[in-house]
Amino acid sequence: MTSRGIPLDTAAIMSTVLEGILYGFSVLMFIGTVWALIYKRRVRDVNRLIAAVTVMLLTLSTAHMIVNIIRLEDGLVKYRNTFTDGPAAFFADVSQITYVIKNAIYILHTLLGDGVVIYRCYVVWQSSRIIILPSLLWCCSAFTGFSAVYSVSQATSNAGNIFTKATGQTFFALTLSTNLISSGLLAYRIWKIECNVSALRTSNRTLTPILRVLVDAAIMYSVVLFPTLVCFVCSNNGQYVMLDMLMPIISIAFYMVLIRVAISKHAHNYLSTTFHRGTTSETVREDSHPVKPLQVHISHFTQIDDTSTHGIGSEDLPSTCKVESVEEPSCAV
Repeated sequence: MTSRGIPLDTAAIMSTVLEGILYGFSVLMFIGTVWALIYKRRVRDVNRLIAAVTVMLLTLSTAHMIVNIIRLEDGLVKYRNTFTDGPAAFFADVSQITYVIKNAIYILHTLLGDGVVIYRCYVVWQSSRIIILPSLLWCCSAFTGFSAVYSVSQATSNAGNIFTKATGQTFFALTLSTNLISSGLLAYRIWKIECNVSALRTSNRTLTPILRVLVDAAIMYSVVLFPTLVCFVCSNNGQYVMLDMLMPIISIAFYMVLIRVAISKHAHNYLSTTFHRGTTSETVREDSHPVKPLQVHISHFTQIDDTSTHGIGSEDLPSTCKVESVEEPSCAV
């Protein structure tokens, strides 16, 4: 398959630089995610599944970045005079072990990111039926992805691109569909919950910020993945740049959701603690206090039988009802 666009050696430099910038940002997001997972929590209270996925995403991103740097050094320095056409010919050689490894890492990273979105969808919906379609798409993505990696591992020096055209288009289309469907179902469920509880809410806490960050994460991933698919269909070398950028973007999309949820939760806990300590006069304006329900304690209620009235009419008998005290409960968010 004849490729066109920017030269492959230029694409390798651009992809490594852009991936390095995004990787640095993803490391900062990783630190924020770890803080969100362990802040004011005991070790046994930490979600171990999410923590494991967080570490795995960083590990795969780091491994991909290292392989890209090694590959860049091999093509531009170590083997620059080995190939007749120079460095561009080296980067076009799919039989290089670094090429196989970096694409295997990409497949694993993509499947892990899509699996996290499907898992979130299951947790929010609490139904296995709702994730049947995304799970089938995920399995198809795994099959096509690992088939492509196997094909590349068996390729010769003149084999061409990483994927056959059909396999490449199928993989990118499947992973894009999986992400969009899962994210759409997740956002719809949260939106419906927000609509149902908005009329009954007694505090300012809302799910809208979480809904927005979920949508933003899906859009950010799709904005990079869709041009990658277009470049692949057009046999444009820009696909290599876009593919390397996808690695840290998948991690960033995962981290940003966890951090936003943690910020919302910690803000809610802080307000609750502040109210319970009775410092509302320092933190909240008086006119922002909600109306507080009153508790009325009735000491006793006496009813007299007709037989003990000695001829006095029942309409003359007052019911004895005494209000002892009125209390205002403490305000809690």
